[in-house]
Formats: sequence, structure tokens, C-alpha cells
Amino acid sequence: MMACDFFTVDTVLLRRLYVLFFIELDTRRVHLSGVTANPTGRWVTQQARNLSFVLAERSRPVKFLIRDRDTKFTVGFDDVFRADGIRIVKTPVRAPRANSVAERFVGSARRECLDRLLILGRRHLEKVLAEYVLHYNGHRPHRGLQQQSPLSLGARPDPTIEPDPTRLRRSEILGGVIHEYRLVA
Repeated sequence: MMACDFFTVDTVLLRRLYVLFFIELDTRRVHLSGVTANPTGRWVTQQARNLSFVLAERSRPVKFLIRDRDTKFTVGFDDVFRADGIRIVKTPVRAPRANSVAERFVGSARRECLDRLLILGRRHLEKVLAEYVLHYNGHRPHRGLQQQSPLSLGARPDPTIEPDPTRLRRSEILGGVIHEYRLVA
């Protein structure tokens, strides 16, 4: 199952940008589709086509897509997924908990990244979100998923009883807004 949603980001120059993303419910892996100032039905349909190429390479097909009843999700958007055999599930009106995994990602992105940075424009937002999504998918542990990141789900981490502090390394993400820690061999 996948879910999709929009969220907005206001820039320093008080321009509103819309971000379209998809999230896999079983692994919590995020696919960032695009950023635009004017999300039209044609633009959203093109983003759906772009994602369908990525989904075609998966070993396990997606069966359901959860989306809200936003008018930006046109019939063409739904048709792209129906052509791949994906059933569209629309959330009830004014029920944000029905798409809670997507809403949780929006909250995490805001708290951990967007609320701490001043966004200058669309290209800046795309760069910031691309780096954050790499961190989210590749390093950030997810509480409900055995403290593993979406890309490492299922892999067994090396057990560490008491790690040696001299082997601990820190990487700065987004200019120091986020820190990633790892043990070196």
C-alpha cells in the first residue's frame, strides 16, 4: 500500500510552494515527486506517470493507493495507477487520521527540517527535501519498524553492548540541522 498527499511550504518571499510525495505504508519509504507553485491536474498526473516507472521496477507490486479528495487529484491521476492494477482508496471527507502515515511524515519533515530553515525558493526547497528524504529513508530510525530505517528494514544490525566512543562518527545533514551517527569499523 502507498499513500500520497500534498503539503505546503512558505518561502522567505512569502510564496507558497506545494510538495507532492508518496509514502509506502509497510516500510515508510518516501518518494518525493515534485515541488511546484501551481499544482494543476496535468502536473499531478505527470508526477503519477513518473512514479509509475519507479513502481514498475519493484518486485512486489503496489495494490492500493490512499489519497484524499483534493481536486488536484484528477481522473487522469487515478487512471495512471489503475492502468498498473492499483486500486485507489479515497479518504473520507475531513478525516486526517485516515491518511495518518502521510500526515506523520509531513509532521516529521516540518519538525526536523522545514521549521528550522528559511526556504528561498523552489530549487532550494527541492534540494533541502531531497537531502532530508535521503536521511529519512536511509538513516532515520522509525519507532514502529524495529528502530530501522526504511531502506535497511529486515537487515540485522550488529549488536553493540557498549560502543567505543572513539569509533563514533557524526555527519552533519543540511548544514548541521540534523546529525547522523555511526560506528566505524
